[in-house]
Amino acid sequence: MATFHCEIKSGHKGAAADHAAYIARQGWHSKRGDLLFTGHGNLPPWTSDQPGLLWKAADQFERSNGAAYRELVIALPRELGTEELRSLVARMVIELVGNKPYQYAVHAPTSSLEGQDNPHLHLMYSDRLPDEVDRPAERMFSRYNPKNPATGGCRKDNAGRSRAQLREDLIAKRKAVADLQNEYLARKGCSTRVDHRTLKEQGVARRAERHLGPARINDMSAGEKRKYTALRRRADGDEGGPTAV
Repeated sequence: MATFHCEIKSGHKGAAADHAAYIARQGWHSKRGDLLFTGHGNLPPWTSDQPGLLWKAADQFERSNGAAYRELVIALPRELGTEELRSLVARMVIELVGNKPYQYAVHAPTSSLEGQDNPHLHLMYSDRLPDEVDRPAERMFSRYNPKNPATGGCRKDNAGRSRAQLREDLIAKRKAVADLQNEYLARKGCSTRVDHRTLKEQGVARRAERHLGPARINDMSAGEKRKYTALRRRADGDEGGPTAV
């Protein structure tokens, strides 16, 4: 069944290139064997359409206390086929990133608890907003100069925004993710729906499920896994009912 999960993370300077290699399953990460597809876009000209150069430059030139990248990690409906997921992800990227530089990858590892595919999206993007100024790499990540933009770096998307505004933006992103997934689930003829709201906001009187982690799952017996999975499905509204956060 489809379940809703959407979180945003920040990566510090020096971590961007390595993380990009991880999500793209490059180098020794390729042994995981769970990559479905990747993509990128809105890259500055000096990258020659190579996303790795963007993240290497962010690691080198971003301010020491600045985020080198943001990342959205989103669970995708396992009811959808690969081509349907491609279409869904393409629309998500447009909705969530806009014109900012980005790179994404979709992984589909086998769940160690239920033995089913667990497709999810890693969407990395830069907060640096492109404009009409053609900047070299080192200038793109320098401080923005509002009086003379050509002499400074690209403005950051979250610059000057309050914590409340950032929270509202995250809620809007989560809702957009849920709405798009539900559109594709309905088109597929599936009755399952996802909901971006908290259980409390949905009026569901139970605690949110805790992440078990691979180590704890590996310590569970086959019987314990079956029991846990059955309880999870019953809490989510029987075998085929809608699922929540």
